[in-house]
Amino acid sequence: MGNFSEKVKGIVFCVLIAIPAYFLGKMVPIIGGPVFSIIIGMILANLIKGKRENLNQGINFTSKKILQYAVILLGFGLNLQMIIKVGKISLPIIMSTILTSLIVSYMISKAFNIPAKIATLIGVGSSICGGSAIAATAPVIDADNAEIAQAISVIFFFNVIAAIIFPSMGDIIGMTNQGFALFAGTAVNDTSSVTAAASSWDSIHRTGSMVLDSATIVKLTRTLAIIPITFCLSIYYKRKESKNSEKKFSARGMLPSFILYFILCSIITTIFDYMIGVGIIEGFLSSFIAGFIVTMKAISKFFIIMAMGAIGLNTNIVKLIRTGQKPLLLGMCCWISIIVVSISMQKILGIF
Repeated sequence: MGNFSEKVKGIVFCVLIAIPAYFLGKMVPIIGGPVFSIIIGMILANLIKGKRENLNQGINFTSKKILQYAVILLGFGLNLQMIIKVGKISLPIIMSTILTSLIVSYMISKAFNIPAKIATLIGVGSSICGGSAIAATAPVIDADNAEIAQAISVIFFFNVIAAIIFPSMGDIIGMTNQGFALFAGTAVNDTSSVTAAASSWDSIHRTGSMVLDSATIVKLTRTLAIIPITFCLSIYYKRKESKNSEKKFSARGMLPSFILYFILCSIITTIFDYMIGVGIIEGFLSSFIAGFIVTMKAISKFFIIMAMGAIGLNTNIVKLIRTGQKPLLLGMCCWISIIVVSISMQKILGIF
């Protein structure tokens, strides 16, 4: 990929985009750092056109490799034991919404001739965990920067609407605190928007952070679906590739290496949390490990913001807007179907 110094220049440029985007995301969590970063990147792409040859290698490295590193470190935010224990009540709803979104995205993409990779990214992003799911899925299906940017833009649009209207909507239809936590955790895509919607509900109903904590666990439970989804997509695309090239299909490498590392980080976190919880690890070592896990989660978030900036730099904003109508329609159909299924499943399970 060229000499190291040229790569560093592009990476540093992406860091410089990510820093203001990170703080803007903190100030306006309903939008989030990744969206600010991709917007800044798209604006700068036009300003530095023809003057970025020495940046391209680092930008491409950030949009691909740093994005995968972000997914790996995302595993440090998942305590599998806690998710299985607390999040199991939400599993039927999560599985139903994921399946519905994927089916709807497939049907709409066929009906309106929407490119398969964009449809896959929007379907996965809508049903699992927004930008994180798109980040994990994109390398598996070999999606390009424009397709990633298109999917992120669609997810962002409906995230903002959800965070604004869901608390009032929940009140109107008479949701309980538990019901709204499940609803926000399953029907809002990105973590920042789940946080915004749940925090708004807590402040209106004066419940402390009860709904926020529950909605976050539901959201983290959804994140685990990255593992089977990427595995299935990997099999599908490798079969398709082998059929087109007439190569023999091989089951080796079905689960991408960065997803295996993501699982490993989740297991490490679970083991350490358990050992700290039962007192096997305590004192300075306990504090060090807890601080390390928090730091890795923060780096993961920053890496995603960096990668989105790089993707923005490689995206034609005019083309993105011009071709955005059909993906937006697809995103709306996925979003509405998830809302309907989430509420319906709560009714069926007697949670509502």
